[in-house]
Amino acid sequence: MNPPVIRPRRLRTTPAMRRLVAETRIHPAQLILPLFVREGITEPAPIGSMPGVVQHTFDSLKKAVQDAAAAGLGGVMLFGIPATRDAVGSAATQASGILNRATEVAVAEAGAALVVQTDLCLDEFTDHGHCGVLDAHGRVDNDATLERYREMAVAQAQAGSQLLGLSGMMDGQVAAVRDALDAAGFADTAILAYAAKYASAFYGPFREAVDSQLRGDRRTYQQDPANRIEGRREAALDEAEGADVLMVKPAMSYLDVLADVAAAARVPVWAYQVSGEYAMIEAAAANGWIDRDRAIRESVTGILRAGAGAVLTYWALQLASSGRAQS
Repeated sequence: MNPPVIRPRRLRTTPAMRRLVAETRIHPAQLILPLFVREGITEPAPIGSMPGVVQHTFDSLKKAVQDAAAAGLGGVMLFGIPATRDAVGSAATQASGILNRATEVAVAEAGAALVVQTDLCLDEFTDHGHCGVLDAHGRVDNDATLERYREMAVAQAQAGSQLLGLSGMMDGQVAAVRDALDAAGFADTAILAYAAKYASAFYGPFREAVDSQLRGDRRTYQQDPANRIEGRREAALDEAEGADVLMVKPAMSYLDVLADVAAAARVPVWAYQVSGEYAMIEAAAANGWIDRDRAIRESVTGILRAGAGAVLTYWALQLASSGRAQS
């Protein structure tokens, strides 16, 4: 007798069958929406390289947070764009600074429906655009920067942030921030460590979004795209220092790193679908080269399939609100 023909296609015959046996699903609670808030504007300002994304006013931020909560998103991640900058990013630690004020607004709107998260990094606030303070030779001073991060952490926690996104890639940043939070009475404020963050070309549109003043590059502190083992090492260090969640950034070009970190970590692992990933799909779709909706869904599915428990994506609201979240 001939052996039977194995027919995996039986499980692909109809949309209902494919949905039933899908191994990876996108749920709104796994999606986090990044939001930019700019000081000194009176109406939302479109970001040219990121169609559909804006710099918010406080009023439009309230509406965005309301929409995110109604759609069942897991959270929002806030980025602040100050009107003035200086060498040490003074506005980042002022209670009246744009990010801390925006956090208060978002927390008031979100209530218990969303986790309000904040970017803890100096790059938006410095006049040189680096993620830390500079020494006399113009190099990022790791340990001096940690002192600023400690101050930022307390300021953001006081404003109501529930999860601090440490994105600066300074050595020892998780331990420093955890110590500062605990000492200030914020033991319940969680830390999201951007553990494996690479010096990527895909951050370009984000720099427009935050009006970055960067001169030079960040390759002395962000990771070399050539290195996979280093990503695992950075993630392990951050977990050992007390990170509550680990992040891999960018997502699509680093799915191997994401899978590695997810396999080894004992805490949740997330990924950030960054501005360049968003802009590429939007541009290709606008030219009619790809099916936009399918590409969005496929890209986020791939990130989750690689091991991310949640994804920061500029399409979070669209995916959840349109019903495409259950793919």
